[in-house]
Amino acid sequence: MPASLIRLFLIALLLPLFGGCASRGIPQTESTGEQAAARALLQKSAEAHGLAAFRQINDLNVGYAGEWYGLASRVQATLVDPEFRQGSQERILLKEPGTISQRHSGPLGSKQVVRTQNGVQVYYNDVPASNPDVLAAAALVADGYRLFLTGPFYFLDGNLSLETAASEDVEGRSCFTLVAVRRPGHGLSAEDRYQLFIDSENHLLRRVRFTMEGLASTQGAIAEVDFFDHQEIAGVIWPTRFYERLRKPIPNLPVHDWRLNGLDINRGLSESDISGKMFSPKAEAAAKPLPKR
Repeated sequence: MPASLIRLFLIALLLPLFGGCASRGIPQTESTGEQAAARALLQKSAEAHGLAAFRQINDLNVGYAGEWYGLASRVQATLVDPEFRQGSQERILLKEPGTISQRHSGPLGSKQVVRTQNGVQVYYNDVPASNPDVLAAAALVADGYRLFLTGPFYFLDGNLSLETAASEDVEGRSCFTLVAVRRPGHGLSAEDRYQLFIDSENHLLRRVRFTMEGLASTQGAIAEVDFFDHQEIAGVIWPTRFYERLRKPIPNLPVHDWRLNGLDINRGLSESDISGKMFSPKAEAAAKPLPKR
């Protein structure tokens, strides 16, 4: 049986198990442009996370480790790629051209992803990959991880629309919410929608809910990531634990639980340091371990 049919079969079997769960999507926006109240709330969240310090960063050097949940790995094997994505070292250039490079590692070896404004390159154990689904999945993941790490900063520019929506609770904390539409979206998507959940007391971003239109097998799906255990590093408040679940088509399906285990800034990296099938010596050293709390 083809893999796509197996995925559909698994989903069909599981849907009745989740029939009593609320499958919340993302509210539809009513207009283009940014509402003044929505922009002010986003700005307040960015400032709470340390916007002034963030604007001084040229390059981010990040380390992650995490666990995938089994069903998600089977339903979306190309996207999850668990045999190569158990931990990663990532390098992000925040200034133009904004290149992202990820060195994933897993039981079968390494996976290097280079994401630029012009496209994406993938290398498995230093051998280039050309499968269109593999490339689309890698672009979606690279852009998504930048979104998750940088939170409200990601939405300061490039929104087709931004407006307020109904407040909701996240893990017992009351949150204001914003709905953003971006064109293009993340990955190779023409457009994606996002709902941001901003803590009503301290204005930290607690959750982001999003569509995933950049990969054929995830079109129509909605997922969300929760953010925990924030730490201040270099003047910026960063989340250090992330938990992803699916909202649609299988509500509340656990996908991924991962942790930020290293971060340092401003090594002086350039695009040439992170654009090949491996990092340059300047980029290669693991991200500095997080301060002990």
